[in-house]
Amino acid sequence: MKRFSLCILFAGFSLFTFAQNGGWKFSFGSSKAEKGTKVVPVTTVYSDALGYGFDFGTHPQEFTATNGKKKITGCRSDKPFYFSVKLPEGNYDVKLILGGTSEPSITTVRAESRRLMLAHIATTKGKTTTQLFTVNIRNSRINDSVSVKIKPREKAKLNWDDKLTLEFCDKNAAVMAIEITPNTTAPTIFLCGNSTVVDQDNDPWCGWGQMFPSFFKKGVAIANYAESGEAANTFISARRLEKLLTKMKKGDFLFMEFGHNDQKQKGDGIGPWSSYQQSLQKYIDEARKRGAYPVIVTSMHRRNFDAAGKVINTLGEYPEAARQLAQKNNVPLIDLNAMSKILYEAWGPEKSVKAFVHYKAGTFAGQVNDLADNTHFNAYGGYELSKCIVEGCIANKLDFIKYLRPEYSRFDPAHPDAFESVSFPLSPFTTVEKPDGN
Repeated sequence: MKRFSLCILFAGFSLFTFAQNGGWKFSFGSSKAEKGTKVVPVTTVYSDALGYGFDFGTHPQEFTATNGKKKITGCRSDKPFYFSVKLPEGNYDVKLILGGTSEPSITTVRAESRRLMLAHIATTKGKTTTQLFTVNIRNSRINDSVSVKIKPREKAKLNWDDKLTLEFCDKNAAVMAIEITPNTTAPTIFLCGNSTVVDQDNDPWCGWGQMFPSFFKKGVAIANYAESGEAANTFISARRLEKLLTKMKKGDFLFMEFGHNDQKQKGDGIGPWSSYQQSLQKYIDEARKRGAYPVIVTSMHRRNFDAAGKVINTLGEYPEAARQLAQKNNVPLIDLNAMSKILYEAWGPEKSVKAFVHYKAGTFAGQVNDLADNTHFNAYGGYELSKCIVEGCIANKLDFIKYLRPEYSRFDPAHPDAFESVSFPLSPFTTVEKPDGN
């Protein structure tokens, strides 16, 4: 089974079908559907030839509900299930009808490589809810002869394939219908960074970038190009920047958060005030050439405390170099370095382990040793850091904050959410292998 999170995936129709219908509509089960909607029995298995279906060997169950005198069906499961649709890269509006079962339902939806889109959407017995969001999908091709230099361990990532994958999971997760429509005008927020930002495709690892989409309603897309182990200059040499620039349009945003891996580079011309700033300057210049808005994010601290419970800076002068470059270029700055210090010290040395990948041996399959990583987050940590980013967007009055979900509650790093109040369904795909970088 190819690894991915606990929800549904869907693969798309042909371009011919798309041209006819202006999008894709699916209803699940055996009930009849209106013209232009594809009825998908729960036994439908994804294939490239078919272009849609349930993926990775997952098999939800059909359920029946009544809408007036009309019988309608959907699919449900207490286990994560995936539905995939083969689609061209781009931004898409997704409309979901969730719930409808004879029992209460709670559904969490993730897209691509565990990108959180909707969390814990609850419906009561027999009731449904319509949920909307905008999602970005991509592939690694830059043109017919050039592609991103993806790493061997990236080849299984759902972010780089030619389909949209959605996961449906949680407690009696239930889906009745999906509608997918291209959105060519939505502003795109491109994320550049390392393992602290990336869409980690296996639990228990999590980057803040993969939690970020959950705070936004339909109308803005998050395109997370970050990858573990990358520095500002290697991100360029791997052609990741080149790829995303081919998709950038006027009014988009380019976020850049580097530093952890940059500081480990050695040699002439390497350092915070030379290679690091020079690379970030290229991001700024290239974004502005295209009418997009660059945003610099300082690197969050590693989990490292002194005897008094204060965070020790392990990033040298890299955060300050980022601050000064932002000021020089009049670029918005999200000082995640400063916010993470407040956040970690609010947790303290003991409670902070709950935000990082610290797990006793035997917690996950194949885990023979304890995991004790003070750089990389679990889902709780990634979620709290992502809230810091949202607050930075609000403080800088970035235009896309108008798409924040109305239920978003303001966040103060000095008063983090209690660990017990934040939980997400575990993915069936786990690894004890540490991400690249530190």
